Amino acid sequence: MAAASLVPGFEVLDTLVSIKEVLEETQRAGKKVMVAGNGGSAGIAGHLSVDLTKSAGVRCINFNEAGLITCFSNDYGYERWVEKAVYFYGEPGDTLIVISSSGRSKNILNGCQAARQKQCGKIITLSGFEPDNPLRQLGDINLWVGSKAYNIVETIHQLWLLAVVDLIIGKAEYSSDRETVLLSEKGGREF
Repeated sequence: MAAASLVPGFEVLDTLVSIKEVLEETQRAGKKVMVAGNGGSAGIAGHLSVDLTKSAGVRCINFNEAGLITCFSNDYGYERWVEKAVYFYGEPGDTLIVISSSGRSKNILNGCQAARQKQCGKIITLSGFEPDNPLRQLGDINLWVGSKAYNIVETIHQLWLLAVVDLIIGKAEYSSDRETVLLSEKGGREF
């Protein structure tokens, strides 16, 4: 499968810039970013949380902490642990980023519903598999990978989210007109 068929074209870069703008506005408003995922997506959530906080100066909390997951899963059930994390930690105006390769993880979907009830700001979703997955219906900004292979979906999700961090800190090698992504400083391949 060609890489170009995995992602829906140049609008991805515009979406990454939109996410950057949402995260910067969240930071300016004195609010926080909350992030969660399952499995490999939990690892991506952790990496994003650290880089946003440390490198980009955007306060971010990662719900993928063993004590939080096991406590809330034990007390409320696994399908409700993200919902309860949002309930206890979320505030109006916060941004929620959720990552689910399938876009069908009940705990992630329930977390989005809780964010709406808590009047959080934007919900940003990253998913894959089917283009009509339920998670895409719940987000304000959605990124989707057209693959059913977990490793491909998760790798692209990580690439996109870390590119957003690079955009915030000004280290990304993107053209100013948002049409070209350069893969290296030496006039790398364009796509």
